[in-house]
Amino acid sequence: MKDYYTPGEVAERFGLTLDTLRYYERAGLLRRVERAPSGHRRYRTDDVDLLHLVRCLRDTDMPIARLRDFAELVRDGDHTIPERLDVLQSHQRDLDARIAELCQRQITIQHKIDYYAGVLADDASEAVSVTGESA
Repeated sequence: MKDYYTPGEVAERFGLTLDTLRYYERAGLLRRVERAPSGHRRYRTDDVDLLHLVRCLRDTDMPIARLRDFAELVRDGDHTIPERLDVLQSHQRDLDARIAELCQRQITIQHKIDYYAGVLADDASEAVSVTGESA
């Protein structure tokens, strides 16, 4: 495994733009990014690992402010692990509730799809019975 990654490598790995990556830095979701001797930004393996978790949490609708707080806990060291666990468990509960809500929405949508498919099938049956020909 590499020790350092370029911004381009990190952006490509996570499907981000370089602007989004910079935003995550400015928003405090990542620690201050190191510079290579050439002056270019470079990311450590632990930065990439944290970014993976940040992306996961963001993709599951954790607000940026809460992500920033979580990232700060990570930067503060291992004594914050109980607090980090609380944040993640709370987010998991929120995510479980959101998934249940989405499942209910999916059932409603499927019901409407079934209804419309039935209407179209009935219309096709009526057309066949009127003309005596199948479509």
